[in-house]
Amino acid sequence: MIYFRQLFDTTSSTYTYLLCDLTQREAVLIDPVREHVALYLSLLDEQGLTLRSVLETHVHADHITAAALLHEQTGAQTIVSIHGGTDCADVHLRGGETLHFGAERIAVLATPGHTPGCTSYLWRERLFSGDALLIGGCGRTDFQGGDAGALYDSITRKIWPLPGETLIYPCHDYQNKHVSSVAQERESNPRLAGKSRDEFIAIMSSLNLPMPGLIGRAVPANQHCGKEESHAA
Repeated sequence: MIYFRQLFDTTSSTYTYLLCDLTQREAVLIDPVREHVALYLSLLDEQGLTLRSVLETHVHADHITAAALLHEQTGAQTIVSIHGGTDCADVHLRGGETLHFGAERIAVLATPGHTPGCTSYLWRERLFSGDALLIGGCGRTDFQGGDAGALYDSITRKIWPLPGETLIYPCHDYQNKHVSSVAQERESNPRLAGKSRDEFIAIMSSLNLPMPGLIGRAVPANQHCGKEESHAA
């Protein structure tokens, strides 16, 4: 028996995902936001769950992760990519691994491009795509080591080959959309559908988006799993 929750932070438009094995009473959180630690702990307590791991899809620039606080309060492992620019995590991923909680398994897909350390997680029929693939879009590639060509390769080689009915749950959405599918994005994503690699790179280079307002604070904190620099020792 499983339990699944999609949670939303309105300030940063960030989705956090709670995945649970109710039989063995273990759970993982994907991309938790620091301001909502009390909510996460309450949900775990309501279901009588042990938090096994905190998974990050990447080092975020628009919010501070709850990973360090959850590790301190629950003992949960913190898990990030080895290419994420952080050494604070308990586990560093390269892609291709399988993570476990209870009797459940999560396949790890390295999907760099938005950042070098972007990672997607495949659980049952759900792909948690972080900022690699968004609903009707994708992560920007103009800071934090972003690479539009690498992102195109990640999406077309790692995500498009998945079954079309695979559900896409991104890290962010700004238009009140909650879920998509591989087939839907392959066929209609305006940045990717029918686009060559060169066309995609040209699209990404012309976006001219403003920098995230919290980037100067969030990135250094998230490189310490959510601890501010003055508390990261």
